[in-house]
Amino acid sequence: MQNRSYSWRTWFLALALVAMALWAPAALSQTKPCAMLLMHGKWGHPNNLSGFGRQMEPACDTQSIEMPWSRRRNYDQPYPVAIAEITAQVKALRDKGYARVVLAGHSFGANAALAYMATQADADGVIALAPGHSPAFTYGRGIGKAAVDQARQMVAEGKGAEMLEMEDFNQGKARPVRMRADVLLSYFDPEGLGHMPLTASKFKKAVPFMWVIGTKDPLYVGGPSYAFEKALAHPASKYLVVEADHMSTPEVAAAQVLEWVRALP
Repeated sequence: MQNRSYSWRTWFLALALVAMALWAPAALSQTKPCAMLLMHGKWGHPNNLSGFGRQMEPACDTQSIEMPWSRRRNYDQPYPVAIAEITAQVKALRDKGYARVVLAGHSFGANAALAYMATQADADGVIALAPGHSPAFTYGRGIGKAAVDQARQMVAEGKGAEMLEMEDFNQGKARPVRMRADVLLSYFDPEGLGHMPLTASKFKKAVPFMWVIGTKDPLYVGGPSYAFEKALAHPASKYLVVEADHMSTPEVAAAQVLEWVRALP
């Protein structure tokens, strides 16, 4: 009886080991080695990209963060601090064990993704959805130029902590904003971190880079040469045009973006 009992226990143990061996690959295949950090546009809110984020979930776990240019924060920190906030989030995702961290931003959030790759470059991919905030364009046309020039002078005189007012423009809409002179200069300097052709040209490493633009977006006329082609070339990079305006681009492009993410090497 002891030998029979022992043989049954051995058989059940062997069966359990086989079951575990068959289950393990299936369990591993269901894991999500990718995380996507989502950054909203000017005057926005993290929830603005919730629909897009849900559509990315089959490929990546998504996390939205509130940036200094949200309506609530109202430029409470300069651009370098915004970059530091992104850095902290990327590190936190790495610490959770994600093998791939992709930055995805809409409008000003896309601008920030480019600035991040020009300064930190520890993300594994960039998705720029309807990139926005073009300080060189507005400054060249005199929009906010007086405030930017005044901010530059104040910073040079050591008065960067003093407050300034200016009219902030976003897709044809304007509203008055008040911020520190050094903060204003950090975002609106025509040759600063907000100038996407410059930051794209300064990517510190080549990563898969997707530029998504709508046919009704003001930046559509810029084409690939505006900033996309200035970044370091990567075989997986893609310039995607969709039938959409500035605000609807993330939702319209979501299915194609998901397909691109799933196909990343």
